[in-house]
Amino acid sequence: MKHYLEKLINLESLSVDEMKEATTACFSNEISRSEIASFLTALRMKGETADEITGMVDVIRSQSAYQTGILPHVMDNCGTGGDRSYSFNISTTSAFVIAGAGVTIAKHGNRSISSKTGSADVLEYLGISLSFSKEHTEEILKENKIAFLFAPHVHQALKPFSHVRKELGMPTIFNAIGPLTNPINLDSQFIGVYRRNMLETMAESLQKLGRRRAIVVNGAGFMDEASLSGTNHLVMLDEGKISPFTLHPEEVGLPVYTNDLIRGGDAKENAAITKQVLCGKAGPYLDTVVLNAGLGLFANGKATSVKSGIELAKESIHSGAALERLERLIEFSKKTKSEVV
Repeated sequence: MKHYLEKLINLESLSVDEMKEATTACFSNEISRSEIASFLTALRMKGETADEITGMVDVIRSQSAYQTGILPHVMDNCGTGGDRSYSFNISTTSAFVIAGAGVTIAKHGNRSISSKTGSADVLEYLGISLSFSKEHTEEILKENKIAFLFAPHVHQALKPFSHVRKELGMPTIFNAIGPLTNPINLDSQFIGVYRRNMLETMAESLQKLGRRRAIVVNGAGFMDEASLSGTNHLVMLDEGKISPFTLHPEEVGLPVYTNDLIRGGDAKENAAITKQVLCGKAGPYLDTVVLNAGLGLFANGKATSVKSGIELAKESIHSGAALERLERLIEFSKKTKSEVV
């Protein structure tokens, strides 16, 4: 580890293999918490590269008992968080809309970090289990097109890092890589990032991790979601090619709203917003979800354009398919809990 720390302190980047070796060492009993803290701090000060992100993600995913390759064409739309916009749970609500349109979603997520309510908080309030087994997760994905993977449950080996991150109390590489560590082998991905200067780095990491298609977005107002308040900055990965582009809501027939109009609250309030959107209640919440779900469907390739993705998202909501995905996931949670009892 000392060799790698010296390289990072000298502002030298690590290769994928070097990062794998350093991350693997962090999981051993030979490395102290202070060494892990120094490693994460040095990475943060230098600035993480796509190779470093890829190497760490590969090791973290290999440590999860939930890693599987038997499910084809699965995507995730988990964002990094960290934008401090205090918005409602946009990606979580959008996930049900994407699933309702026929795309299988393995939704990776956690409790609140920088917002009032994280995806796990609102889903738990709605009655969805945070502790599905690997077998149940695979069954739900096949039958319902959407399952939730609670990060601390599917990445139990990360506890040494969790303790160090709490002690450091500052952003580290983990604030960027969360969406990439989904243990399910993903075919496509739609990721929101709060740091605009990370757009291409994240896209390059997704390429190295083998994604067929993906879109990375930093929204207007530096949200980690696509926003209706102005121009969104995005990077698309398609069959190995990385292309930046911008998108204003008016270009795809959607209204402009300030980000203040999509603020959320606690788990109870955000659960109510999610249900209202999935029931088709018009307004800024629904339009924001339609934009993000539309981009997700385009990122997956289910839609051939953002506009057609938006139309598929609207159809998913108004047909009741999106709400049905939520209701079936709640029922499956009740079923698995009763089996345990």
